[in-house]
Amino acid sequence: MPKLSSPGAPIVLLSLVLAGLAIASLYWRIPVVGHYVAPHRFWALAIAYGALLLGVLSHRL
Repeated sequence: MPKLSSPGAPIVLLSLVLAGLAIASLYWRIPVVGHYVAPHRFWALAIAYGALLLGVLSHRL
């Protein structure tokens, strides 16, 4: 059984930004990255939660 730890601040921040962009693209037009995030909302959320998962499972991030 892997030893779990809390994710580091950069991983949490990355996850929050990705998830926030994906959710915000549902309601607003995002100027810089919206043209990429809007059609790929599911994958942006999947990467955000995957980053959190890797942060919990790793000990050095």
